Amino acid sequence: MTTAGVCTGTTTPCQVVASNPGTPDSDIVGSSGISAERCAVVTARARRRPAFTYGTTEAEVANIRVQWGLDKSYPEQYWVFVSGLARGDLGSSLIQRRPVTTMIGEALPNSLSLSVLAFVIGIGLALVLGVLAATKRDTWLDNGVKFLAILGQALPGFWVAIVAIYIFSVQFRLLPTSGVGGPANYVLPVLTLAFFLMPGMLRLVRSSMLDVLGSEYVKLARIKGLPERTVIWKHALRNALIAPLTAAGAIFAGLITGAVILENVFAWPGVGRLLVTAVSGRDFPVVQGITIMVAVVVLAINLLVDIAYAYVDPRIRF
Repeated sequence: MTTAGVCTGTTTPCQVVASNPGTPDSDIVGSSGISAERCAVVTARARRRPAFTYGTTEAEVANIRVQWGLDKSYPEQYWVFVSGLARGDLGSSLIQRRPVTTMIGEALPNSLSLSVLAFVIGIGLALVLGVLAATKRDTWLDNGVKFLAILGQALPGFWVAIVAIYIFSVQFRLLPTSGVGGPANYVLPVLTLAFFLMPGMLRLVRSSMLDVLGSEYVKLARIKGLPERTVIWKHALRNALIAPLTAAGAIFAGLITGAVILENVFAWPGVGRLLVTAVSGRDFPVVQGITIMVAVVVLAINLLVDIAYAYVDPRIRF
């Protein structure tokens, strides 16, 4: 009894037939168009003997199994992976034949440069507009900010990016459409990403400020005669930052690990685009490496956010 599976290459798909574990590799048939190494890795978890294309000899089969560690038991393979991970070795790409750490290292600075700028602009605008909306409750300014927040959360990020490209790049030819280059290449991706992350933070800052402005210590500060600006921006805002700080940490972690949709729309060579390319090409080591990087970044940022709590609110001590 045989079962059929498909290995998809970068350009040409190949049909691979995986038989029972006792079937010789020479009896496994398929069409050429993908490297035997990739077929070995793709099918290795489904059966102990990988399937190959025409022209693969037994010597090549043995060499590939040794090269990818498929001749070892599962506990041994796991130990090799863990020991390599401890040394910072995430393996090599099945498609590009390059170290995964090198590929992530090349993409991460592009994601960082885009994410930091978008984060500073988006969070900065959210703080200012959220505080103003809370202090001017039920005025035209508050209603306008709430409308902007709802609009930003309702519009899909990829649609905003496409419309921005059409208006500023296609119609007016003011900005480049995609790619990394000079400062002009950053304008559309950064502003689109900032607009995408701002609405949720804006609503959170507004609601936190409304809760704090009704507290007793704010009333006491006003009774003492402190200037309204000092009461709002020094006393009230600082105590209202706990919830927004938590959300900001999660947002920043998501931005660093890749704004997947926007990086693909703007052809930005960051981690998000690298992940999409790896998933499309079934480049499992790259997907695995990016997943591990995401976990490490999220843990590190959550730790920094917990430490920052004590500086924002002195009542919190660890």
